[in-house]
Amino acid sequence: MVRHRVLPGSSGFDSHPEFLLRSINENSRVGHSQIPYYIGICLYPPGIRRVFFMLKMRDLQEVPVLFDLMAHPEVFPFVRHKATTSDEFYFLTKQTIEAEERGELISRTIIDEYQQPIGTINLFDIEDNYGFLATWIGQPYFGKGYNRPAKDAFFYELFMEHAIDGIFMKVRKSNERSKKAVLKLPYITFANDVYPQMYQRVNGPDDIYDLFVITKEHYLSYQQFQMDIPVESTGEEVS
Repeated sequence: MVRHRVLPGSSGFDSHPEFLLRSINENSRVGHSQIPYYIGICLYPPGIRRVFFMLKMRDLQEVPVLFDLMAHPEVFPFVRHKATTSDEFYFLTKQTIEAEERGELISRTIIDEYQQPIGTINLFDIEDNYGFLATWIGQPYFGKGYNRPAKDAFFYELFMEHAIDGIFMKVRKSNERSKKAVLKLPYITFANDVYPQMYQRVNGPDDIYDLFVITKEHYLSYQQFQMDIPVESTGEEVS
């Protein structure tokens, strides 16, 4: 269960993460780029585990840590841009940074509460303001509450700060972990039949992937719906 809390010194608590993303985003800078932050409170019995993380621009200094995480057998098969050596991953990361400068993709590093890289979240193959999401988080961080808020923060940045109209997600039908995570997103649409040409494009002659899509219209409608729900202030973290 994830609970959302505003930063110390702000006006109070809010159950809507989009408020938090907006307030922090307007007052924070990471390097030369304006990047949204997201704070989460993850409850694990018997107490509360505080989870802080941020998204930041990709950096070559992160290569050694990210490579070790990516090489884990529970992660490696599902990484889009694989590397078998640290040098190869360094080269791929450099290519990713350069590709973002050309407007071909958007890539962020996920940083945990100890300012350590724990994974990446990316929008690849941007075409006609649509792109494909690719995310991975290191095995030691599975089930610790990072995946969903990282996606929320990234989607907010894509839709509110970039000219992105839709985000496709292709998930291997055999990858039950990813499918469960995707289906928890309330603003996602199962798209095999809605976008048949794209479904055929990602699968070719094989039937390997399920296709999902998040449109800007659907995402913003959901956020507006959340904003319209009255919330009773209790003075504590609210879900």
